[in-house]
Amino acid sequence: MTILITGGAGFVGSWLALRLIERGESVVILDNFDPYYDPLIKRANLELALAADPTGTRARLIEGDIRDTALIARIFADHDIKKVVHLAGMASVRYSAERGGLYSDVNTTASVNLMDAARKASVELFVMASTSSVYGNTDRVPFREDDLPDQPLAPYPASKRAAELFAYTYTHLFGLNVTILRFFNCYGARGRPDMMPLKTIDAILHDQPITIWDGGLLARDWTYIDDTVDGILAALERPMGYQIINLGCGTPVTLLDFIHIYETLIGKKAILVDAPAPLTEPRITYCDNTRARELLGFAPKIELREGLARTWAWYQSRFD
Repeated sequence: MTILITGGAGFVGSWLALRLIERGESVVILDNFDPYYDPLIKRANLELALAADPTGTRARLIEGDIRDTALIARIFADHDIKKVVHLAGMASVRYSAERGGLYSDVNTTASVNLMDAARKASVELFVMASTSSVYGNTDRVPFREDDLPDQPLAPYPASKRAAELFAYTYTHLFGLNVTILRFFNCYGARGRPDMMPLKTIDAILHDQPITIWDGGLLARDWTYIDDTVDGILAALERPMGYQIINLGCGTPVTLLDFIHIYETLIGKKAILVDAPAPLTEPRITYCDNTRARELLGFAPKIELREGLARTWAWYQSRFD
């Protein structure tokens, strides 16, 4: 049995690949090394994962785009793919604001084509990454999976929500087991350089201003990478028809408090500049993870202060 990981050179994908390889699974990693952020970072992260398979017998990297339907068909034809973890896609709420066509093409259409190939190949389970951003500015917190996320604030969550709806159709029509995991602000060692955990470190160290929207009172539910990967691994063991599951800690923290933790860890004050929040930004992300606990045995272990300390330690280790 082989597990296909799309976006396997990304932050979450490379950590997942490492964990699967370490426990003896066979994986095919598909990634196009998109230049949204430095592809060399992705290659370095993936090298660490592939190093866990020194014989080269359990892991294979295929460089290619999920929009390439001929390539996708060959992957399913040439490998014994029984499970898929679909992580590939365009990320970033703000970056998506003026790129609706790109996000629709990559996150929705390519996901549909991948599900179509998976059901034709009789794949046992299709685990797909979605986002807490689909909830938008809902008045009900914490966010629950039975909320109606029909008012996305940007093309990124809109494209992810559209893929979720197509997934239901593929379960209904073809019996494809699809588990959708809505990630909540995943962070940690080897994280994406465009996200707040690493941007904050860089800004504090180099005396660069940090923009805090609406007085730094926007709150986010940060989830450490180890906990996120634990949730994905649990989902891979449990075909459940069609399920949407929140994957987050359930402890939102304001941006101001987030920055204060880093100031303490680094021993240096941040330079803060207040500004109105962009229209793409929800007031809060707040995970109700009851369903994840019940269906996946999910139990996040790393609270934010420890997670940021681990991230800071990793950041420092790069320059030792």
